[in-house]
Amino acid sequence: MTLLSGKRGLIMGVANENSAAWGIAKQAHELGAKLAFTYQMPAFKRRLAPLAESVKSDLLIQCDVSEENSAKKTITELSNHWSEIDFVVHSLGFSDKNELRGAYYNTSRENFRKTMLISAFSFTELAQASFPMMPDGGSLLTLSYLGGVRTTPNYNVMGVAKAALESSVRYLAVDLGKKNIRVNGLSAGPMKTLAGSAISGARGIFRHSEKNSPLGRNPDIYEVGNAGCYLISDLASGVTGEIHYVDGGFNNVGVSISE
Repeated sequence: MTLLSGKRGLIMGVANENSAAWGIAKQAHELGAKLAFTYQMPAFKRRLAPLAESVKSDLLIQCDVSEENSAKKTITELSNHWSEIDFVVHSLGFSDKNELRGAYYNTSRENFRKTMLISAFSFTELAQASFPMMPDGGSLLTLSYLGGVRTTPNYNVMGVAKAALESSVRYLAVDLGKKNIRVNGLSAGPMKTLAGSAISGARGIFRHSEKNSPLGRNPDIYEVGNAGCYLISDLASGVTGEIHYVDGGFNNVGVSISE
């Protein structure tokens, strides 16, 4: 028996083999979990399919959380294959990259709405839709970033959305705790992912955190994956409402030690 033997879970947000969600999925598979995946559009499915196959999964469901009731439809489709699930990993976010540059006050109403809907509210919709498939308890996990609690260059409205997402974690933890469903967030340090590449100056941010984190490096997707697997496993049975940092300790640094 391994840590996630007998567990079934849904992974949302695998864009390619460099995605944080893929790091969690790969490690979860190696620890014994059976997995299902979502994809936004057919072009993404073609990229996802060989990855899913490598972890012995052929359960791929289309889900575009910008569309109303998409989360509910996804869980309904999943219930046609599995009667119960043990965990859901939510790693979804979007904002117009042109509005991540410059001043935050220039954010448009439409991009604010869309960013909050996809990056924050989708997790709440997912929680509402999925908890009936966890009659004996389970775990919901979402991915965040330090820009939700501190300012980060060229992050702007995405930082505001991550703040809302992290607050949602706390409220959902209270709502679902009575059902023995744990809700947590994982705040990963900068990684060379598709999402990270959309941020202007990403290389500078990557180098800065690498230089100033206590461990002297940024995490890789498998370190994030290990932490994610802990949070969705029974080892974290007493943990809920938390934002767990996997960033080499960078979030603890106020003033870096000068050379």
